[in-house]
Amino acid sequence: MNTWKQRLLTNWHLMRMVRLGLGLMMLVMGIQSKEWAIGLFSVFFLYQAITDTGCCGSSGCNTPVRKSRTPSDATPIEYEEIK
Repeated sequence: MNTWKQRLLTNWHLMRMVRLGLGLMMLVMGIQSKEWAIGLFSVFFLYQAITDTGCCGSSGCNTPVRKSRTPSDATPIEYEEIK
């Protein structure tokens, strides 16, 4: 339970606030216009804001860092002369 409390109360950045504002705005708009689809879509943004996740999840869009190859690690290249 302590981790959920920490997740809710810490690490608030601009994108998380934008998701919260967009989710709340869409929820109010969906309730006023009685559109259930807008209300369900707003739940998606509210979930992202509350749990601090993105569309890809936690670091889902990051590419792995490639280790630089040193000359000692490189395999020797063999050349064949064509005449």
